[in-house]
Amino acid sequence: MSTSESLRLQKYLADAGICSRRAAETLIAEGDVWVNGVKAVIGQKINPTEDKVTVQGKSVRTNQPRLTLAMHKPRGLVCSNDDPHNPETIFDLLPREFARYRFFCAGRLDKDSEGLVILTTDGDLANRLMHPSNTVVKRYHVVLKQPYPAARIPQLLRGVIIEGERLKVESAALVNPGPAKTSLSLDVHMHHGKKREIRQLFIALRHDVRRLRRYQIGSFRLKGIPLRAMKQLSTKEISLLFKTPRPREKTAGQKTAQDHD
Repeated sequence: MSTSESLRLQKYLADAGICSRRAAETLIAEGDVWVNGVKAVIGQKINPTEDKVTVQGKSVRTNQPRLTLAMHKPRGLVCSNDDPHNPETIFDLLPREFARYRFFCAGRLDKDSEGLVILTTDGDLANRLMHPSNTVVKRYHVVLKQPYPAARIPQLLRGVIIEGERLKVESAALVNPGPAKTSLSLDVHMHHGKKREIRQLFIALRHDVRRLRRYQIGSFRLKGIPLRAMKQLSTKEISLLFKTPRPREKTAGQKTAQDHD
């Protein structure tokens, strides 16, 4: 294999839409990536036209177009390409014309949550959406089992420390508060989003989450996409994912959450 033909395995996997380069290193280190039937090593180079690469037993395809979809995820499905504990995934919802491509979930929602999820075959785009340095704002409508008082909103902003990590949100507001200035529903904004962070945060504050729905990423809103359906995004719509919402939208958060309920 000549130098001009070689490509680092991490970049190859990212270009194929499998995951980000950093996540690719983890897959390789865990022994999930094989090249020509031999377990791959970090830093390895391959020839994309000659070498056969598999990830978790599935062949990697690179001759696929760059596609990005916005999906309205229902509860009960996981955002994983392969989960032995949850046979039903969001990828089962892909229409026939997209099912043959390898999509990567750029920002997951847990099994019990619903709403806007971005699927893409573009590894670089997925990396941009998920990288900590990019403050992509995500908006959620949270419904609790117990009313939440307005006086405790500052606790959500300060956050709590669980297992050495601070869990918090950037913005929170009650939706349609009653005379007692409490509500079962909140509009929450955040840009980091660790696994199950919103749920863990409310549980730590002794409030159980009954429903969690992401309705907006950046300036792109879920509105108009039916449950279990998806929409292919144009270049302009993809750019909205990275666009900071206009300041006036912050005061309309309560209405926005209601619009999507």
